[in-house]
Amino acid sequence: MGEEVILTPELRHLNNLMMFSSPILRSRTLASVSLTPEEQLPVQTLELGSDADDVPVLLFVGGVHGVERIGSQVVLAFLETLIQRLQWDHSLTGGLKHLRLVFVPILNPVGLIRQTRANGAGIDLMRNAPVDAPGKAAFLAGGHRLGGWLPWYRGKSGAIEPEAKALFDLVMAETARSPCVLALDVHSGFGMYDRLWFPYARSREPVPRLAEFYALYQLMQRTYPHLDYVFEPQSRHYITHGDLWDWMALEAEASNRLLLPLTLEMGSWRWVKKNPLQLRSLQGLFNPTKPHRLQRVLRRHVVLMEFLIRAARASDAWLPCEHERVFKQRDAVRRWYEQYG
Repeated sequence: MGEEVILTPELRHLNNLMMFSSPILRSRTLASVSLTPEEQLPVQTLELGSDADDVPVLLFVGGVHGVERIGSQVVLAFLETLIQRLQWDHSLTGGLKHLRLVFVPILNPVGLIRQTRANGAGIDLMRNAPVDAPGKAAFLAGGHRLGGWLPWYRGKSGAIEPEAKALFDLVMAETARSPCVLALDVHSGFGMYDRLWFPYARSREPVPRLAEFYALYQLMQRTYPHLDYVFEPQSRHYITHGDLWDWMALEAEASNRLLLPLTLEMGSWRWVKKNPLQLRSLQGLFNPTKPHRLQRVLRRHVVLMEFLIRAARASDAWLPCEHERVFKQRDAVRRWYEQYG
């Protein structure tokens, strides 16, 4: 197994972080995926904080699409900051007694090595879930079964890729033991703005936990009014089949479990606008290539991720009660759905 092939900077960074010794840092392998018939790569998760069953959970995911390296880089950089703070920041170690942070920095290691959106089998993990849009999905980009020679391939009906199944099992296990699970899945490549998307991608109907998403949105707006994220349902832009977070949101709701997943879709068009030469490569379309711009992106989202840590830990202070849910649901529908009738 050649180092120049396997150990991309992101995989090397992850391996280094896993060597850190702390009683509140745990790591394990969620799945093994094939790079070649002879070579397997692990999908790793790291946990910080309490292992109790009754604490809130915040999950950070990166690298679902291998070509979007910046997603893994953002998650890894933040994880390294937290690990370094464990050595001196008593407020962090104290707070982690009542919270669990779960990191999956590289869900798709084969795609990362091959610099592809799809996994090693040529399947787009964000189109692989057993969830079909009830209406018309976006042509091709909404997921298709024509074949892996086209992007956004869903795979064969009923076949779930090991990476997708590993993330699903992890999230379902956390929702089964925790009163509240928040998630941030970091991507790049859509438009000029950084967006925080919540389910659904499958339809423009309101998600069952809409009142809770709206309460989280209000909390962020009040606490950090100058953050310039566009907070909205993904369906405002396009409809897709097979979205992983739709699948998990539906399964959690069916079991009456609280799961609030967000997708951070970083606006990579801004990087291209400032440096059009990036268009000469696929990597340049999805990732900042200038060192100073990369550093700026790694700094940019720290406030958001720190906010989510505090929001998860204090979820009982802002989650709406049954009476409040009615009003927040009404206000959320007005804000995000009235245009669809």
